[in-house]
Formats: sequence, C-alpha cells, structure tokens
Amino acid sequence: MTETGRHKKSSRLIHNIVRGVKKFFLYSVLIFFFFIFTFPFYYVFVLATRSYDTIFNVPPPITFGTYFIHNVTILLDQLPFLSNFLNSTVIAVCATGTRIFFCTMAGFALSKYKFPGRQAIYTLVLVILMFPRFFTIIPMFKMMVWFRWVNTYLPLIIPGMTEAIGVFLMTQFMSQAIPDDLLDAARIDGLNDFQILIRVVFPLTKPGISVLGTITFIGSWNDFLYALVMLPERIMQTLPVALSSLYLMGEGDFGALMMGNALTILPLLIIFVIFSKTIINNFLAGSIKG
Repeated sequence: MTETGRHKKSSRLIHNIVRGVKKFFLYSVLIFFFFIFTFPFYYVFVLATRSYDTIFNVPPPITFGTYFIHNVTILLDQLPFLSNFLNSTVIAVCATGTRIFFCTMAGFALSKYKFPGRQAIYTLVLVILMFPRFFTIIPMFKMMVWFRWVNTYLPLIIPGMTEAIGVFLMTQFMSQAIPDDLLDAARIDGLNDFQILIRVVFPLTKPGISVLGTITFIGSWNDFLYALVMLPERIMQTLPVALSSLYLMGEGDFGALMMGNALTILPLLIIFVIFSKTIINNFLAGSIKG
C-alpha cells in the first residue's frame, strides 16, 4: 500500500471515530433529557398504585404497587369523578372545535380581505395578547352572572371561541401559506366565500389547525382559574378543580389523589401519541410547500 493510500485510510478511520463519538454524545444527551422529562409522568402512575403509607418512604418507591383498585375506590367515593371527567371532556372538545372554526374564519378574513378597520382589529388582537387572561375574570364573571351562564359549560366555551392567540396564529399562518391566486381561481370556478373556506382554506391550514387544536385542548383540559370561578357546584367541576378540592379539604389520602392525577394526565398522553405524528407530518408538508 502506498503512502497516499495509508494516509486516506487513516483519515477515514479518524473521521469514523470522530463521527461515532459525536453520535454517542448526542444520543447520550437525548436519552438523558428523555429520562428527565418522562420520569415525572412515570412516577405519577407509580404513586397511583401505592398506599398512603408508602408514598413518602425514603428512598421513594419507583416500582408499581398493588393499591390500584383501592385508590380508584377511594377516589370514586370521595369525588363525583366520572361527572368531573365528563365535564372536562365536553368542555375541552367543544372549546377546541369552536375555537378552530371561528379562529380560522377570523384569520381568513384578516389575512385575505381588505376592509375598513382591519388593521385596527388586528392591532387590538395584538394588544389583547399582552395582558394575562386573569385580568378579565371579574368582568367576565359579572357578565356570566347576568347571562345566567354560571354553573353551565357555556362560560368556558363561548368566550374563548375567538381567543386572541388563535386569531393571531391563524392570521399569520394563512397570510403565508395560502396564495391569493388560489383564492381567485376558486372564485372563478364559482365558489362563494364560505365554500372557499370549507373546501380550500381548511384543507390547506391543517398544520395551523393541528397546533391550535392541540394547545386549545390542553389549555382547556388544564384550565383551573376560570373553571373554579364559573363552576362552583361540585357536580359541575372539572378535573383540576375537583382534585384541588380533594387535596385542600383533606378528604382523601395521597394515593387517591395521585390516582386522580394519573387519570387526568392519561387522556393528554393518548392524544399526544395519536396526533403527534400528524402534527409533525403537517409541519413537514407545510415547510416543503413553502
């Protein structure tokens, strides 16, 4: 073998070693952060199967116990858990569906139509984004009392149909993802504005809808402050409020509380597993089209 050949072989060997070290370091970092972010979820399910006496043991238990049925029984005895679960489900599903529809309509109008006051409306949306949601809780509660909507699902669905973050997200997405020429071609084909929205806009905005739907469902499912104020009756409470009352009133042990937390987290994990691939694929498709 010539000197040049030995030099090339040595260079390839060094390159492969360096690449292998980089991959090892990268995968080690990813595995470390995967463990850091997933262990709390695993530990909640572990504690949900443990008795009250063993939860606070030192060292803490990291394997599943045998108190699953016991903790479920205590939880159902101390809370109307099934009703609370149904409340959270109905509110989250309705809030997500209505916000997707109306925020998409608002984003379509603000991004593709020119009308007096459009810029003022968009500026107002940006201003609203600057203020925390709890700033409006007192006037909102007084309005709901006047409408006689307290202790119904409506206060947690209707006011959020055109949430500022949803309008902003869909406006920004449509202004970049939907070309005006495509809408003009649809009008030439005889479609009216509503038909364009249903047949053209909604299919092209799947990436934005996926993101908006995900953050809306999670936010609605985990909402605590508005649910606490608008749904004072125990039978109407959502899961976060019901579980907090179980803890604050000292009515149950931590095994039952952890079981409630686990059952509350479980739907979110299922939704993530089902829709994560769809969201990623939509983002990749959107980036390729862009």
